[in-house]
Amino acid sequence: MNAEDTEKSEKAATRSINIGLQGGGAHGAYSWGVLDRLLEDERYTFDGISGTSAGAMNAVVLADGLLKGGREGARQALAEFWRGIADSVPLHLSVSVPSFTGEEKLALLPTTKMMLNWAQYFSPYQLNPLNFNPLKKLLKARIDFMGLRMYSPVRLFLAATNANTGKLRLFRTQEVSENAVLASACLPMMHQTIEIDGEPYWDGGYAANPPVFPLFYECQSRDILLVLLAPPAYGGAPKKVEDIRNRAMELAFNTSLLREMLLFANIVAYSEARDQEIGEKKSWPSSLQRVLGRALREPTDLERYTRETRFHLLESDDLLHRFGSATKVAADWPFLKKLHDIGYQAASEWLEEHGEQIGKESSFDLIGRFGV
Repeated sequence: MNAEDTEKSEKAATRSINIGLQGGGAHGAYSWGVLDRLLEDERYTFDGISGTSAGAMNAVVLADGLLKGGREGARQALAEFWRGIADSVPLHLSVSVPSFTGEEKLALLPTTKMMLNWAQYFSPYQLNPLNFNPLKKLLKARIDFMGLRMYSPVRLFLAATNANTGKLRLFRTQEVSENAVLASACLPMMHQTIEIDGEPYWDGGYAANPPVFPLFYECQSRDILLVLLAPPAYGGAPKKVEDIRNRAMELAFNTSLLREMLLFANIVAYSEARDQEIGEKKSWPSSLQRVLGRALREPTDLERYTRETRFHLLESDDLLHRFGSATKVAADWPFLKKLHDIGYQAASEWLEEHGEQIGKESSFDLIGRFGV
């Protein structure tokens, strides 16, 4: 085999995927670990990436790293970015403590709890009148946004929420900017509103977490991998005030994704049920088939396109159970590195079990997971 044939063979062996990255504050370091493992596996390339909040950060850092240094450049860029987040925190926010079972658990320091408590009674305009945001400086120093807008090697879709209308604002590749990322990660109780073109924006989690439809409609790859930080089920209902508040926020940020995936699940379920019904009716006499008319029509383009789409799912089932919702603000380097390692291991196990299904078939039951 000559060099040209070898190159063609290698290109044929790679499989293009789209990725949806959910937001979750510091827990986004889990998604960093997942991306790190995917970048390590040269069987897969990236077509489109959608992201919300921490997912939007991971998306632009990945794209910028790919643009500047290929796969290894992207891995290095992600590692340096998350290290930069840890270094930008002026003080430690959490500490590992042994539990009664002997295992280590993460606990927020009293000063951290006090700051979070203040955020319930004072707005960021009172607590942070100078609008200090270390993420802004980090993005400015590390990301070539002009280069991404012109030459990004992947399609980017960053979600933010219009604070006046509640509508989703999707920043596509040619609109990606420092403010677009900040808008996607703007929790209104923690950060001052981000204004873009005269419109106010809050965290994208209120409207799409992450947005799936642009990966479906605007990308060539028919494989969509969702990297989710929220668990599929939370267990028992919370009873403490703080736990109830955290659960309400988690559910609010997850509802948009559940609704979007419900649509895809229902389209597939309806189409499969109708195909089965048509198959039965086609065994009827031709005279009766003529009477049925439209009932025997072919699937619509949307049905066919949805059924041709291959959905994949990588969920951090025990992340919230293990560390708690409050640790989303714990940007200490040992904690972020631990989350990375958990995500890296989860991706390794997922690739071992489902990697060969990419490009061939969905790797989970869409209707069973998201249908009703």
